[in-house]
Amino acid sequence: MAILPICKYPDPVLAEKCAEIDRVDDELRRLAQDMIDTMYDAPGVGLAAPQVGRAIRMVVVDTAEDDKRGTPMVLINPRVVAKRGQLVWDEACLSVPDYRADVVRASEVVVEAGDLEGNDLRIEAEGLTAVCLQHEIDHLDGVLFLDHISSLKRAMYRKRRLKQLRRDGQ
Repeated sequence: MAILPICKYPDPVLAEKCAEIDRVDDELRRLAQDMIDTMYDAPGVGLAAPQVGRAIRMVVVDTAEDDKRGTPMVLINPRVVAKRGQLVWDEACLSVPDYRADVVRASEVVVEAGDLEGNDLRIEAEGLTAVCLQHEIDHLDGVLFLDHISSLKRAMYRKRRLKQLRRDGQ
């Protein structure tokens, strides 16, 4: 078990379009387990590979209620293939410290992906799981939830974050 450092905005890896994964091996399985451990430790309900500095198309998600957590999904090369409805969700992100915002998302999604055993998955989700899947898959395309809010709110956060980084000597 390894807790990985989480990349924080404005780290350039968070803006990269991630590479497709062409094979699952022991190194990828170890990374997936480390990402799961990191997600639970943070604590969060989802984590994408670029958030731990790896520009590859893998996410881990566990949106179960607290007492039922422990069965995460590991999705390889996930993609949203269908969306329905609309909702507004108060989102936060492990890579965007000290900020939350209302984001408009599809209320239901269908996601296709692979798993660590090479099986094809088709996931139909709604509510929190639908939002989480959209949020994490966005990361694989270099999109943060900040990109879904107004340019004014985004600029205000960016200014505050950069000021904080300068103050912390980073």
